[in-house]
Parts: sequence; structure tokens; C-alpha cells
Amino acid sequence: MPQNPVQDHLKPLTSLRFFAAAWVVLYTYIHELKGALSIGLLNKGYLGVDLFFVLSGFILSYVYFEGFKAGRFTYGKFITMRLARIYPLHIAMLVFTLLLIAAAAIAGQHLDANASNWAALPAHLSLTQAWGLAPTASFNHPSWSISAEWFAYLTFPLTAFVAVKLHNRPMLAVGLAMGLMTIMYAAFQGVMGFHLTNATFQWGALRIVPAFLYGAALFLAWRAGAVQRSGVALAGAIIASLTMIFAASFVPGDLVACDLLIVLAAGLLVLSMAGLAPKTGEGGILSGKALVYLGEISFATYMIYVPWKWVYLKGVDRLLGLQGHGLPFVWWLAGLLALIPLSMLAHHLIERPCREIVRYYGEKWLKSGIWKKFSKVNFTRPAGEKGVEN
Repeated sequence: MPQNPVQDHLKPLTSLRFFAAAWVVLYTYIHELKGALSIGLLNKGYLGVDLFFVLSGFILSYVYFEGFKAGRFTYGKFITMRLARIYPLHIAMLVFTLLLIAAAAIAGQHLDANASNWAALPAHLSLTQAWGLAPTASFNHPSWSISAEWFAYLTFPLTAFVAVKLHNRPMLAVGLAMGLMTIMYAAFQGVMGFHLTNATFQWGALRIVPAFLYGAALFLAWRAGAVQRSGVALAGAIIASLTMIFAASFVPGDLVACDLLIVLAAGLLVLSMAGLAPKTGEGGILSGKALVYLGEISFATYMIYVPWKWVYLKGVDRLLGLQGHGLPFVWWLAGLLALIPLSMLAHHLIERPCREIVRYYGEKWLKSGIWKKFSKVNFTRPAGEKGVEN
């Protein structure tokens, strides 16, 4: 079959999703290792979420920009696709977490200080737990980021509108996005007293804004051929990687400039990786089947890693009698690697089939008279959407 150019160009970015998820997971899991060392880049693993946000802005702009520019974008269809992408696995893991809480209560065990704050349940059900509507980081805490993504999806037409207005001035768009990120990071630190990149359930919807817009602006730069030459793209990827390592290792972590520099460099990495995409879809380790597949299941990895951590740590602690003193390396590594087959199961048994179900019934509802009153619906899936969703 002929190659799909959208999928081919985004294969390295799909692989990058795996590394972003691994960065977040290691940030949490490294503290469970007995005698773990402090490693600068791992200590900044929470910024893997901001890397996801930049990727999201880039990829959604890639898939939907031309349609929006040509007047073919349909909001109802877009929201249905986005909801189908994130909601089923979120609900599945929320139910699983509730069952864990019930089982722990019956067994007289304690999972987490804020695991069962029932006042936060409505916000989790409505995907608004990162909009300041949840009192604590409750249930499956990483789901705050998909609540932030949901906010970005709902407001995506505004992002696309600005992108269309600036599509002939991509460098201006990138400069404005970088300036906005700098101002927001500094202003938030000054007003709230902590970094915007540390915001989760209270200000997560605000946290995604500069990163998502930055990703959309970087797409315009890519579209204009900023990294068309492979040498430029490779140099950009190397510079971005070294900058992230340097900032995490040598810039004081309590400075806003540290996180800002890492997120800006992460955006350069996204742009450069997109430039490294092979035009034929063949060759290159980042376009290899293994890394691309790991990227495809990375959403499942991200959504299951905290509940799995609870189960695994409790089980190993009881088995070895560790009394919370940290895992031996072999047991730590086993728990970490187990995330791969568990992610595969969650991806293939829950995420993918439920996504299709939501899409089917969502499109069926869109065909009803309600949505036809508001828009002309194009029921053809945007070219290349399959396999490249973020």
C-alpha cells in the first residue's frame, strides 16, 4: 500500500511520546529505588508533561490546520474524536482506582493521602479536575493532564484561528509563543509563589496554554521549511537535547529560568524531530516499528503507572518485608518493565476498542438534527488521523 505522508512525518514524534512518558514515569519511580542517585534530568521529569503539551499543539495543528484554513473544520467532529481519544481509558482507570480504594479499605490498607477525596469525583467524571474544580489531587492523579488537554481541545478553534492569521509569519508566531511562555511563567511565579510547571489539579488548564500554543507555532515553522534540511534538523535535535541536560543539571531548579529553558528546548526538539522524519517512511531508528509502537501505547503507560505503582509497591513490600525502605534494583526494574505489557493490554483491550465505540455513537449523534442546525458536518476522517493522534 502507498505510504501515508502524515503518518510518515509524525513517526519520530510518536516515538518521542514514548520518551516523554518514560521521563514522567522515571521521575516518579526513581524515588522508590533503594539508594537511588539524584540525576538532574530525572529530577525534572515532571516537565515530560509539558513536552506532551507541546507535542499536542504541534500534532493537532499538523492534522487540522489545512482543513481549518480551507473552511472544512467541523467542531463537533473534532470534539468527538478528541473525547474518544482520552475519555474511555480515563474512565476505565478511574473505575479501577475506585476498586483499589475499596479493596484497600476492606484489607485495612492505605493507598494515598488524597486517593479517595469524593468531593473531587464530579470533576473527574466531567474532565474538569485541572480547572480548579477538584479540591485535591485525587484518584488517578496523572489524569489532571488530560483534563488540561480537554481544555485545549475545547478552545482549539481559537488556536487554529491565530495560526491561520500568522501562517505567513511563522518566526513571528514562534517568537510570540516564546514570549508568552516567558511572561506567564514569570507572572505565575510572582503571583502564586510556585512554578506554573508544578501546577496540576488547581491550575493545570492554565499550564497547558503556553506549551500548546508553542507547539502550534512550531508547526508553522516546520510548515515553512525551518528544518527542511536534515543537517539543520539533526543539529537542532542535538542542541535541544544538550540544552535540556545542561539546564536540568546546572541551572538551579528553583529558578523559573530552569524550567522555562527546558520546555523551550523541548519545543526545539519536537521541531527538529519532525524535520528528521523520513520522506518515504522508511529508515531511521525513530521511525522504527518498536519505538513507534511504544509511542502508540504511551498514553496507556501514562494513565496506568500510578495505580500500578500502588499495587506493585504494596505487594513487594509485603512479600519482602521492606517496610517502605525502597526496592532492590531487580525488583524495581521488574516493576518498571511490567508497565510495557500492562500498557499493551490497556491499549488493545480498552483504549482502542472503546475509542471506536465512542466515535461510532458520537458520529451517530452528530448526524442527528441537533448538530445539523449548527454546522455542516464532514464525516470523512481527516487525512492521516489514524495512528497519529496525540
